[in-house]
Amino acid sequence: MSEYNHREIEKKWQAYWEDNQVFKVENQSELPKYYVLDMFPYPSGAGLHVGHPLGYIASDIYSRYKRLKGFNVLHPMGFDSFGLPAEQYAIQTGVHPAVNTKQNIARYIEQLKNLGFSYDWSREVRTSDPSYYKWTQWIFTELFQSWYNNDTNQAEKIETLVAAFENNGNKNVNAPCDEDTPAFSAEEWNSWPEEEKYRMTLKYRLTYVADATVNWCPELGSVLSNDEVKDGVSERGGYPVIQKLMRQWMMRITAYAQRLLDGLDTIDWTDSLKEQQRNWIGRSVGALVRFEIDQNGEGNREEGEKLSDASAGVPSSSSFIEVFTTRVDTIYGVTFMVIAPEHELVDVITTQAQRAEIDVYLDNTRKKSERDRVSDVKTVSGAFTGAYVINPFNGERVPVYIADYVLAGYGTGAVMAVPSGDQRDWNFARHFNLPIIPILDAQKDTEEQADPTKEGRYINSGMINGMTFHEANKVLIDFLEEKNIGKGKVNYRLRDAVFGRQRYWGEPVPVYYKNDSNGQPLPYLLDANELPLNLPDVDKYLPTETGEPPLGRAEGWAHGSGNSYELSTMPGWAGSSWYWYRYMDSKNENEFASRDAIDYWKAVDLYIGGTEHATGHLLYSRFWNKFLKDRGFVPEEEPFKKLINQGMIQGRSNFVFRVKSDDYSKPVFVSAGLKSQYNVSALHVDVNIVENDILDVEKFKATRLDIGAAQAEFILEDGKYHCGVEVEKMSKSKFNVVNPDDIVERYGADTLRLYEMFLGPLEQAKPWNTNGIDGTYRFIRKFWRLFYSETGQWLVKDEAAKEEELKVLHKTIKKIEEDIEHFSFNTAVSAFMVCVNELGALKCHKKEILEQLVILLSAYAPHITEELWAALGNEGSVSKAAFPKWEQKYVVDAIFEYPVQINGKVRVTLPFALDTSSSDIEKEVLSNETVIKWMEGKAAKKVIVVPKRIVNVVI
Repeated sequence: MSEYNHREIEKKWQAYWEDNQVFKVENQSELPKYYVLDMFPYPSGAGLHVGHPLGYIASDIYSRYKRLKGFNVLHPMGFDSFGLPAEQYAIQTGVHPAVNTKQNIARYIEQLKNLGFSYDWSREVRTSDPSYYKWTQWIFTELFQSWYNNDTNQAEKIETLVAAFENNGNKNVNAPCDEDTPAFSAEEWNSWPEEEKYRMTLKYRLTYVADATVNWCPELGSVLSNDEVKDGVSERGGYPVIQKLMRQWMMRITAYAQRLLDGLDTIDWTDSLKEQQRNWIGRSVGALVRFEIDQNGEGNREEGEKLSDASAGVPSSSSFIEVFTTRVDTIYGVTFMVIAPEHELVDVITTQAQRAEIDVYLDNTRKKSERDRVSDVKTVSGAFTGAYVINPFNGERVPVYIADYVLAGYGTGAVMAVPSGDQRDWNFARHFNLPIIPILDAQKDTEEQADPTKEGRYINSGMINGMTFHEANKVLIDFLEEKNIGKGKVNYRLRDAVFGRQRYWGEPVPVYYKNDSNGQPLPYLLDANELPLNLPDVDKYLPTETGEPPLGRAEGWAHGSGNSYELSTMPGWAGSSWYWYRYMDSKNENEFASRDAIDYWKAVDLYIGGTEHATGHLLYSRFWNKFLKDRGFVPEEEPFKKLINQGMIQGRSNFVFRVKSDDYSKPVFVSAGLKSQYNVSALHVDVNIVENDILDVEKFKATRLDIGAAQAEFILEDGKYHCGVEVEKMSKSKFNVVNPDDIVERYGADTLRLYEMFLGPLEQAKPWNTNGIDGTYRFIRKFWRLFYSETGQWLVKDEAAKEEELKVLHKTIKKIEEDIEHFSFNTAVSAFMVCVNELGALKCHKKEILEQLVILLSAYAPHITEELWAALGNEGSVSKAAFPKWEQKYVVDAIFEYPVQINGKVRVTLPFALDTSSSDIEKEVLSNETVIKWMEGKAAKKVIVVPKRIVNVVI
């Protein structure tokens, strides 16, 4: 075989791997285990582009490397196959989402197999398969049947909570629960009917129903996650999104806030990713303070007077606004309060005079996503409610505003504003002409705020005058707790997760509703033997005419004697919050995975995926994993030991330049070098009809009928049309998507794998340039030439290798091992190229050398190495070989090339054995002809020999 025929060879070995189940792995082995996982893809109809496989190639290289190193490697693949795009396609076409999803998955599998990934396909999972989502539903039921015990710091079965109620009521129960949970005794509990007891437990369960402010898209008829909303519109379709209070299923992830923080210290993730999660969880230490609503317009009471009787009991929640603050020491500088537009008291406290203004502001706020609201730090906006509250420390009357930068779900949804100590409050106060009271002796009367934690002491500040920051906080919190008007508290920005979606294409929630004695529906779980609750057929994938979710269209879909099922489905993150366990035992019909399999694989050793999942999937997965650990289903606290975020492969966009005109019936396109002579606009052009930035004009004419290219005039340079170039995100809309199928067809999968790794460090973004792949393709063919001549002659000889050949090999072994261990895949490709060049220069065709090199390269280029492994006379797959071992004697040079300087300038380089003494080096240098010539007959004043560095001759 003279030429490397990648098409023939790659198909041959892909078939061999599949037919012989080469990468099928067992759940038990004498070998040490290693679990490598990719974040599984959503199977879109567009298929893969060359940016998608980057992380998959890296994980596959590492999986193959670990097998060569003697590990039992689990490396699976599956599909996150529920989602909004499939549902939107179904709405547009009327075709069931399952049909389109199945077709898309088949396309993905074909593309992934063409790239030679060593997945154990026997373990494939699909989140939309009932055999899979049965267990997603089962985990939901376990969450529903659990509560979080703060005293034991873990989730427990609901029966232990009931036992506590029976013995002591909820007096000693330390648990997260609904805010309106009343106190009750054991006697009261035991006197209640079962229905009332059940209703009370609903306030403690880890999944529950509550009113929540959500991103509601009327056009899509569904709640959207923050990730699905951009600039106030849906990412899918660009439809308006509003903030709406809706009854939703929730997950009490906040119970795990501190453990989610603490766990970050135990896992090998990047600091930047950990910091994203820490910021999202947002731990704050401060205090809750109650500001009484001024019911009669009176203000300016004496300090402490207004709530002198508060210790007798907490006032009604409608008579005060509660604020969480990390800076209770600044309370004497409060000059106004801001509450969230969704705050429950907005309607209660707004005066008639301010009603119209408030309503307008509320309407505008509903059009913004929460992310947009908190990220907009420059705009000052708000509206006065007409109401006032009383500062509990100085009796001052404080006006209450609403503003969209305050969120109902963070803290208490209210902020005490101290413009002398906070920039945003200062901007707000200046905008609305509100007072700014200095509270520090170091206070600055500018936009730059003084820091109370530094040198200053308090002034104009009642009981804390003259105190330092730490002294003041302790005194004020003690006062709050003594007067029962507040307390010290640790707060988290993290909020409970909305778990419902008003969509069709998602997991049905395994819940039905029965009316209680008052005719109000109560949620009840399906029994385990009733799972899975399958998606029913519907006539349309749209909400009903009465506004119910699409599942409301299912005829006869009810539980038992007509009890209605939950009509919302689970969010997209449900199925991905536990899928790594299903890979361990994907065909198990009786458990989500057997305990033997879980105890063997334990957790994912290496996880590769994008940073965009930092505060979504990665946070929810850790939450579910900790819950499963609490309940004894899994042994590990954290699911992903090491996480690497691959960078984005950016598209290299090309542009044509159209002369601006009032009539584009016959457009004129100007080559890039001439565009400055015309008034032009740039249009994206398909990079697949551009080579080395030269446009294939005929293909452009045939494919861009939408812009009249067939009738266009082209102004060329040297007979060619030169395109413009820009690096940007790879996207169909930018016509810069490169299909990996085209690259594999032309160059082969091995070339694509090597080239993507060669582009740069795995974690960094890098531009794709199809023109650059030729160099990698030449390397593949040069490697082939070590084995076969151009006439097809087999060159490999079974002869003893020379020392210089062994040095090249063993240095490469050492380099490749170090680079892969450090996930430095790009530098390893460079090392392979250097090695092949050096062996080619030595005309090395020794089996002793090349067989080891084949094994080394097999993780990167599995097809060509399988072919050559077999040609070398080996049985079975090269993936079953052992990784080569390097020897120290071949990686340490016996000779060092010394640069010789004469008066500071290098004039020659001379080789010396490493054990040559300095005196012998000096003699040899001074007798060298080149050195003598540059010394120009002068005597050496000094010769300085720095071992293994340099020789300096001073004349």
